[in-house]
Amino acid sequence: MDYLSIIKQPIAHDLDDFIALFQQALEHEEGMLGSALNHIRQRGGKRMRPILMLLMARNFGQISSVTQHAAVGLELLHTASLVHDDVVDESGERRGQASVNATYNNKVAVLVGDYILSTALLHVSYTGHQRIIEYLAELGRTLAAGEILQLSNIQNQAISEDVYYQVIKQKTAALFEACAAIGALSGGANEEEMQLARQFGQNLGIMFQIRDDIFDYFDSKEIGKPTGNDMTEGKLTLPVIYALNNTDFESMQTLARKVKAGTINSDEIAVLVEFTKQQGGIDYAEQKMSEFSAICKSYIAANVKEKAIKDSLTAYVDYVVQRNY
Repeated sequence: MDYLSIIKQPIAHDLDDFIALFQQALEHEEGMLGSALNHIRQRGGKRMRPILMLLMARNFGQISSVTQHAAVGLELLHTASLVHDDVVDESGERRGQASVNATYNNKVAVLVGDYILSTALLHVSYTGHQRIIEYLAELGRTLAAGEILQLSNIQNQAISEDVYYQVIKQKTAALFEACAAIGALSGGANEEEMQLARQFGQNLGIMFQIRDDIFDYFDSKEIGKPTGNDMTEGKLTLPVIYALNNTDFESMQTLARKVKAGTINSDEIAVLVEFTKQQGGIDYAEQKMSEFSAICKSYIAANVKEKAIKDSLTAYVDYVVQRNY
């Protein structure tokens, strides 16, 4: 099934308008900055976050310039955070393309990220909507706090599923939550409707991150990061957390501690990945996605009236769970 076509169908023209506005925001005529921004523009992507914001605005009213500038502001904020994250993580690749820090250097990447962040603030100001401005400002704080929590968790020897969810709620899930909530606000939702939309977005974001984490246990040329990369960066994700917490293999606990210490090698990662698969870690993560999917679909059934939007959001949930890259 072509989920993306179904998802985009009700907002196709509005999505084209968003893409044009977003690309314009990343234009600069001069030198290295212009070159770096053009490098980022070439990444493209499926635009799942702005699509969610546009769909939620349509569900509660209409897509306006407020919606579009808020969507651009949020996507720019997200883009800036990725540029900075690649510096923090010393990543050489992003979506199959060389990262800004790898193409230029860390100093340039940090400054480019700052420029994009300032551009995000400019577009948010164009909404003239105080609540949306506050929400996006708070999102920036949340994303930074989530990144610091993730870094501090690497030093924490405890292997906790609760902490895993705490981290992703302040990172990936926070972005989806903001898209749903801000989209609803821009469409005219009341406080109760906005809060329900916010929770829907958070659940979507949790599913999205779990699926991303599962990818790291398999080989695929379509994924913009190599298998085992999370463990190389000191991160233990849901599948291996489940496997470690539900078995009693001291040798695997030792490898997990080496992940957190940053001393694990590729052969040891392969052992830990295989252990995770054999002990049901992937199955458990997929089960959790199914549980969040059911909650999301209950929200759609109760809160989305127009058939085209209902079909689109349902396809969105299914796509998040079933995508293969």
